Amino acid sequence: MDFTVVIPARYASTRFPGKPLADIAGKSMIQHVYERSMQSNASQVVIATDDERIEKVARGFGAKVCMTRADHPSGTDRLQEVTTQLGLAEDALVVNVQGDEPLIPPSIINQVAQNLAAQSGASIATLCEPIDQLEILLNPNSVKVLADVNGMALYFSRAPIPWPRDAFNQPQPSQMPSSFVWQRHIGIYAYKVALLNKYVQWAPTALEETECLEQLRAMWYGERIHVAQALETPPPGIDTPEDLQRLLKHLGSLH
Repeated sequence: MDFTVVIPARYASTRFPGKPLADIAGKSMIQHVYERSMQSNASQVVIATDDERIEKVARGFGAKVCMTRADHPSGTDRLQEVTTQLGLAEDALVVNVQGDEPLIPPSIINQVAQNLAAQSGASIATLCEPIDQLEILLNPNSVKVLADVNGMALYFSRAPIPWPRDAFNQPQPSQMPSSFVWQRHIGIYAYKVALLNKYVQWAPTALEETECLEQLRAMWYGERIHVAQALETPPPGIDTPEDLQRLLKHLGSLH
């Protein structure tokens, strides 16, 4: 199976400017993500950026880089530009690996690509993990996903879905209900290039803008997203400088 990994890397992060270049044990964050991705079965790994500082660092450690426009409304639009630059065929598979996950397991990069290749009825594949803490279930920054018996997504939401009516029939629930196994969405995607080419032609939808979840645009227009439980759970991504300090403290405790 042949697939390409694309790692989007933006310098202008609101919560953490310059995040891809943050130092982690002597290497930039983007280099850690690149090296993890290179350990997967991808035929090529490409860093996509609109910033010359990131381009310079990435080329410095030997990465292939695609310079993209700075005005893309979403990460999916940026990904589609990269596939066009690379000249990928409509049936080619692309895995989007977030540039702020320096400890991402190569196994789940392979898993999401293999899952999409095996699903003729899906144009996107992604992963999830069980939720075992009430705090995560109720946290709007933790995206929840529901799938049907065939592993096809029914919906993604920042709200707890499904809503446990009887268990939460009180002002402030204190413990995780045992009536259902909720799933947290893990933000790694595999796409068929044909889907990306269609995606950029669709108008944004009220649904995706309400939830602030790009994948809902594809579902709104009738595309199927395959969801499977991840073989390995990736550590949390780095959204803020505080997240980075926690990671550095964790890495220091391992030595």
